[in-house]
Amino acid sequence: MSKNKVLQTKFKARFFLPKYWLTWVGVITLYSISWLPYKLQLAMGRMLGRLMMKIGGSRLTVAQKNIDVCFPQLSKAERQTMVQQNFENTGIGLFETGMGWWWPDWRIARKIEVSGLEHLEQVKAQDHGVLLLTIHFLCLEFVGRATGHVHPLVAFYRPNHNQLMEYFQHRGRARSNKYMVDKSNVKGMIKALRDKETCVYLPDQDYGRKRSIFVPFFNVKETASTIGTMVFAKGKNVKTMMLVPRRKPDNSGYLLEFLPALDNFPSGDDEQDILRVNQAVEQAILKQPEQYMWLHRRFKTRPNKSDPKFYD
Repeated sequence: MSKNKVLQTKFKARFFLPKYWLTWVGVITLYSISWLPYKLQLAMGRMLGRLMMKIGGSRLTVAQKNIDVCFPQLSKAERQTMVQQNFENTGIGLFETGMGWWWPDWRIARKIEVSGLEHLEQVKAQDHGVLLLTIHFLCLEFVGRATGHVHPLVAFYRPNHNQLMEYFQHRGRARSNKYMVDKSNVKGMIKALRDKETCVYLPDQDYGRKRSIFVPFFNVKETASTIGTMVFAKGKNVKTMMLVPRRKPDNSGYLLEFLPALDNFPSGDDEQDILRVNQAVEQAILKQPEQYMWLHRRFKTRPNKSDPKFYD
């Protein structure tokens, strides 16, 4: 393994203090559920998602706004159906987290189908570091583990503020992968790419005005889009490609689709390159739009501070 400074987690005696007891209840419950039959967990997830939707709150408003803006070609009824399906997938995603963290390798392997792995293998055979872009599908915890089972990764990662949850989250995510790099450790990620690692990065969220430029995404002409992709893609001997993972429509398992490396990327024009990434993200979302994390405030940051709020 590289001598890169990476995240480490250790179990600590203070995790038994009362402040963590509620976390323990949640973790033990999720662990126990993870051993139930797969289809039963999906059904339970849908029910949980419908309950979350009935409770509503700001996340329901956010999901409705995002879907309305991104899919104006759909009827109101079709968009409402997508909102419901999105909440159902959010509930399923919780149980997929347990599967991803605790299932044995043999059970993971039975649920995955891989497409296009030869594109990644070709790039690696040419001795490149790989910036593997992917997106926030709601089954991300499971497919992150599954991808590592096929090809171990280095992940650019935001630690959980709850230290006990971080212990389980880190162990679960690292179980089939190489190591994690804290999102604040940009140099560490660059070093991993220089060391010819395959590093996964998610460029599809709003990271604020200071780290973004504004280019179109779906029907929002000025969307805050991270410049982080370009920071990493410009590394020496780095190739950039997309991974599009999702749960199959028939719920029989998961597809990990590796796409060919992007040609002429980076091109030298950051704005056009980031627009190109956004377009690739759009195409990935359209493969299974109800599984995308529409609950995220993707359009929160406006081009000007004086602009009206996007979300009420």
